[in-house]
Amino acid sequence: MSDAVQVDGLGKTFLVPEREAGLRASVRSLFRRRQRPVVAVAGVSFQIEPGEVVGFLGPNGAGKTTTLKMLAGLLHPTAGEARVLGFVPHRREAAFLRQIALLMGNRQQLVWDLPASDSFEIQRAIYRIPREIYHQTLAELTDLLDLRPLLGKPVRTLSLGERMKCEVAAALLHQPRVLFLDEPTLGLDVTMQRRLRTFLQTYHQRLGATILLTSHAMADVEALCERVIVIHRGHLLYDGALADLVARFAPHKTIAVELDGEGLDLRPFGEIVATSGTRVTLRVPKAEVARTTERLLANLPVLDLTVAEPPIEEVIDQVFATGAAAPGSGRAVTR
Repeated sequence: MSDAVQVDGLGKTFLVPEREAGLRASVRSLFRRRQRPVVAVAGVSFQIEPGEVVGFLGPNGAGKTTTLKMLAGLLHPTAGEARVLGFVPHRREAAFLRQIALLMGNRQQLVWDLPASDSFEIQRAIYRIPREIYHQTLAELTDLLDLRPLLGKPVRTLSLGERMKCEVAAALLHQPRVLFLDEPTLGLDVTMQRRLRTFLQTYHQRLGATILLTSHAMADVEALCERVIVIHRGHLLYDGALADLVARFAPHKTIAVELDGEGLDLRPFGEIVATSGTRVTLRVPKAEVARTTERLLANLPVLDLTVAEPPIEEVIDQVFATGAAAPGSGRAVTR
């Protein structure tokens, strides 16, 4: 089976104008403009199989959105090549565009002054969706996203959460085989984020769509993705299972202990990272977790005890720190 997404040495360099301050520099720039190259993506390579849901992680400015735009055909790469469903994205062939969707949390495709239903009709016309299939798909999306009360409202009157649900529906009306999602839960409250994640899980299970997801909400990644790709400053740092990423870059676990009384000294048991009344959280090396748990239960009045992996945010921060020290190191681990 061929890959849904294949990226080989993909790179993008922008030429950014620059000049000194002052009137003289402004006049000089009219005749001789200086530009400097800025590397946004530097030789990234990876493959995504049909039906995979992959997290695409990195700090702001890492090159995530630039990569997604190249994969969606909005930007032309300056190095390497990419293929999505066998197509070269920047050629923007109609057969390619009918099978992909790019949803960006900070951009909108709905018409501001029209009801959401009219924007959906525009999408139907653009993608030439047969009416029977369109109405069937819209009915399914309406049920999954609870859109019925929103269809007749002008987009400008919708809340951010309501508008994002309509944006998702508009992006999926043509039932794309590949979804590029760039911060789809941006600005949504916790409840709406959870509902959108549940919807994406259901959509993936129904249609087997391939999804490449960027998000700073690590709950999105943990809920949807078994595999993650991490980039930093345009370089690939990690490509593999999320569980392996945690195992490699998180040598500690946390032990949360609820005690029968306050003021007890837990420093001999590990590094104290948080204290709230009678609840204390310790950071303990993984190799010592079992022995530390046994000592806590044997020597202290423990009411409750929980052992957990560190938050995924801490793990990702550790990956970034490693990559910042040696860009490009540790790439394509466990793939």
